[in-house]
Amino acid sequence: MPVPPVKHRFPAPGRGAMGGALRALALAAALAFPLAAGADDPLQGHTSGDAVGATMAAEFSLRAGKLNEAVRWYLRASDAVGGDAALAERAVQVALVGTDDALLGQALDQWRALAPPSLAMRSAQATWLLRTGRDRRARRELEALLRDPDPRAWGHAIAALHGGTRDQEASARILGRLVESGAIPDDFRAWLGFGGLAQRFGDEALTARIVDEVVERFPDEPRVALLRAAQARERGEDALARQALERVEEQALVSPELRMAIAAEYEQLGDLAHAARVMAMGPQDERSYAMRASLLVRTEDTPALEVLYWELEQRADAPNPAWRLLLGQLAEYMERPADALEWYRSVPGGQQRAIARLRIPKVLFDLGHREEAFAELRALQTDAGVEEELRRDAYLMEAELRREAGDADGELDAYARGLAAWPDEGALLYARALMWERRDDIERAEADLRRLLVAEPENVHALNALGYTLADRTGRYEEALELIDRARLAEPDNAHIIDSYGWVLYRLGRLDEALVELRRAWSLLKDAEVAAHVAEVLWVLGEKEEAREFFQRAHELDPENRSLRRSLEMTGVEL
Repeated sequence: MPVPPVKHRFPAPGRGAMGGALRALALAAALAFPLAAGADDPLQGHTSGDAVGATMAAEFSLRAGKLNEAVRWYLRASDAVGGDAALAERAVQVALVGTDDALLGQALDQWRALAPPSLAMRSAQATWLLRTGRDRRARRELEALLRDPDPRAWGHAIAALHGGTRDQEASARILGRLVESGAIPDDFRAWLGFGGLAQRFGDEALTARIVDEVVERFPDEPRVALLRAAQARERGEDALARQALERVEEQALVSPELRMAIAAEYEQLGDLAHAARVMAMGPQDERSYAMRASLLVRTEDTPALEVLYWELEQRADAPNPAWRLLLGQLAEYMERPADALEWYRSVPGGQQRAIARLRIPKVLFDLGHREEAFAELRALQTDAGVEEELRRDAYLMEAELRREAGDADGELDAYARGLAAWPDEGALLYARALMWERRDDIERAEADLRRLLVAEPENVHALNALGYTLADRTGRYEEALELIDRARLAEPDNAHIIDSYGWVLYRLGRLDEALVELRRAWSLLKDAEVAAHVAEVLWVLGEKEEAREFFQRAHELDPENRSLRRSLEMTGVEL
C-alpha cells in the first residue's frame, strides 16, 4: 500500500480533477441506475434502449470498483444501439482485469461478432483460453498470433501469456512449447521479451534454453552478453556474470545506452564501484554524471566522489544549471554545507533552479539555521512570482523539516496552511494522509485520501493507497478490494498495485490466489514489503522454510520496514 513511504512512494498526484458537469452526470447515472451500486443483477428490470444511461451506469460501476457490473452495463449499452464494437471492446478490457471468466467469454463473443479480428482481440482470446484451462487452443491461438507479420504481434502474445493464466508454471510450459515449435519470430527484441518472461516465471531451465537460442541466432549482438550475465546472476553464478560483462565493456565507449545497461548489470551484482567506473567511460553528459554520483554516494566512496566533484568543478564556469545543481547535491552529501549553499544559490534557472531553491532551506536547516530555513520557505510560499508547483512544494518541504525537528504541531500546521491555499491539492492531501497513517490515525488518513478522490476520482495512487490502508489497518476488506480493483483496471501491471491486490486477497482468506498475485508482484519488484507479504502468506499456508527465506530477503532489503516488523510479530518468526 502507498502508506509505508519506502515502498509506496508514488509521484505526486496531479491537479486535474473531474469537472462539476461530469460529476453531475455521474450522480445522474447513480440516481437513474441505482442497481449499479450493488444489486446482484444490475441489468434486471431495465430496458435496453438507453445506451447513454447504460454507458454512464458502467462508468459509475467502475468508480465503485464493481468490475463485473461494469462489463454487463457496457454490453447492455452495446446492445442498445444494435451492436457497438468500441463498447464491446471496453467490456473485454474491464473483464480482463476482473475474475469472472464466463463474463469475459461473453464479452469476447460480442466483440468478435461486431469487429474484424485484431491483435488486441486475439490476445484477449488467448488470455481467456488460458484462464479457462484450454491450454492447447491457447497455444494454437498464440502460435497464430506470432505468425502475424505485424511487428507488434509478439508483444500481444507476451501480454496474453503474462496476464492470461493464474498459474505461472502452466504459462511457462506453454512458452516452452512455443520455443520448441519455432513459433518465436526471428526478432532479437522478441526473444529478449520472452526470455524476460521466462525469468519472471522462475523457470531457470527455460530461461537458459532461450538464452542459448539467442546466442545461436544473434552471435554478434552485444546485448546477448547482458542476457547471459543476467541469467548467470539469477543462478547465483556471479563470476560467470562478470565474465560475460567484461567481454562487452569496451562497447560502453561507443554506445551510451549500452553503457547504462552494463552498469545496471554490475549494480544488480552489487558491485556499485565497478558500475560507476563503467559510467565514467566515454563522453560524459548530465545523465552519466548524475548516475555516477548516485552510485558513488551509495558506495560511500569519498575519494571517488572528490574526483567527480573536481571534474564537475572544471566545467562549472559555464552557467549549466544541471551541473551546478549536481555540484550542490554532491557538496551537501560530502558534508560541505557552505559549498552546497553557494552552488545552489548559483543555479541560474530552469527546473534545476526550482529544485535548488527547495534545497537551500534544507542546507540552512542542517547548518542549524532553522529559523532562516523556515523564513526562506515562507518567502517561497508567498511569492506570487514563482510557479504554483514550487510554492506547493515549499509547504511539503516545511512539513518534512518540521517532522525532522520533532515538531508534530508544526508539521500539521504546514499542511493546514498549504491546504488553505490549495484546498484540493493532491500532493498535500496525500502527504498529510501518510502523516496520519504514521501516527496511527487511520480515520483521518482515510478522510484525506477520500477528499483527494473527490477531486480526482481516477487517481490511481490514491485508490491504491486507500485500498491498501483499509485492507492492512481495518477489517473493511470488500471495500478495499473495490478500490484496488479500480486501480488495477488503470494499471494492471503496476507491481505496487498487484501487491496490494494480493494482500487484500490474503485478508479475505483467499490464500492460494493471494500467493499467486504476491509472487507476481515479487517477480516485478524486489521490495522488502512485498517479500514480507509473500513470507506471511507462505507461513500461514504452512510453507515455513520458504517463508523464512522470504523474511530473510525482506530483512536484507530493509530491516526497519514496518510491514516486515508487523509480519514477524504476527508469525513469531525471529531472524
